[in-house]
Amino acid sequence: MQPAQPDGARLARRLRKLRTQLWPELKVTQQQIAEALGGEHGPLSLSLISSWESTRNPALPPASRLAGYAAFFATPRSVESSPARLLGEHEMTGGERHAREELYAELFSLRFPGEHEEDEPQGAAPARVPGDAASGTWFFPDQRPIIIVSGSLPKRFRERMPFTDTKDPDYVRSYSLADLDALLEVHGHIRAVNPAAEVRICRSEEMVEDDFTSHLVLIGGVDWNAVNRDITRRLDLPVRQQRRPNDEDAGGFSTVDGQVFEPVLDASNGSLLEDVAHFFRGKSPYNARRTVTLCNGMFGRGTYGAVRALTDQKFRDRNENHIRQRFPDASAFSILMRVRMNVNGAVVTPDWTQDDGLLHEWSPVTEA
Repeated sequence: MQPAQPDGARLARRLRKLRTQLWPELKVTQQQIAEALGGEHGPLSLSLISSWESTRNPALPPASRLAGYAAFFATPRSVESSPARLLGEHEMTGGERHAREELYAELFSLRFPGEHEEDEPQGAAPARVPGDAASGTWFFPDQRPIIIVSGSLPKRFRERMPFTDTKDPDYVRSYSLADLDALLEVHGHIRAVNPAAEVRICRSEEMVEDDFTSHLVLIGGVDWNAVNRDITRRLDLPVRQQRRPNDEDAGGFSTVDGQVFEPVLDASNGSLLEDVAHFFRGKSPYNARRTVTLCNGMFGRGTYGAVRALTDQKFRDRNENHIRQRFPDASAFSILMRVRMNVNGAVVTPDWTQDDGLLHEWSPVTEA
């Protein structure tokens, strides 16, 4: 009978095997791993790296370090320079990103085996677990801080609502935020997918200097989100959102080839039938090692639809596959889409595999 192995021994063996056997032509040292995982804060201690590889008395690394291991061993380019480093999202090829995602899922399952052992009804779809979600756009492998930047409702709208006066005992700060549906959806999903990262919501006017160096997720359009306006000015985007001169104007998005796409309103009562929304992911203009994501529509339901495209359990996997197939080696991508309403006025999640809902797609690779 084999003696019981300590918890974490399988993970420890896997981490050591990655270092000593993955690239036989290279000699990867614990020092290089310590340098890469420590990043700009300086190398981790060698004793810590050694404890993660120890099968006798293994220490269990947190999920953020497993994300670092996955990024490190996704490509031998991690050790091409001295000190060794983790490649940024925009530096990786599509194949390297895929390798990183698969490795992270494997390491996560070894670190948290209980996450995969829940019983399910006969014939039920497999439960989504954090390791699976590592393959998604909302997973940030470096687990650095993520700030969701919201616009603020103009005063003329806040005055119509209860509990928006700071002197009111029942004051609700969140009521001053624009696009609440989209904010709640994306905040919960990002927190679930990135358990080791700091995730917070910040109004655009509250942003301070250090905030701009984080991963930024911009929710809402250029009318009410000043950071969105600044970022789109700095980025050479193929799609531009037109600012609305007044609340009655529906506005639209224009493309570099001169096309203009506008929402569709019901002529009889002015209700929204179809919005136009934009999803963009690329390198942050404020920090080359971080990303910026734009989710904005001409109206709030368009913004919500742009978010739901990659959070809706029924559609996110097929939309993620569309990104991988359409932009396999892209460091950035842009998707302009229609967001339709159902008969009750609720948002229908965009399906990017249906061409009639896609208005414009772009990446630096497809442009070349």
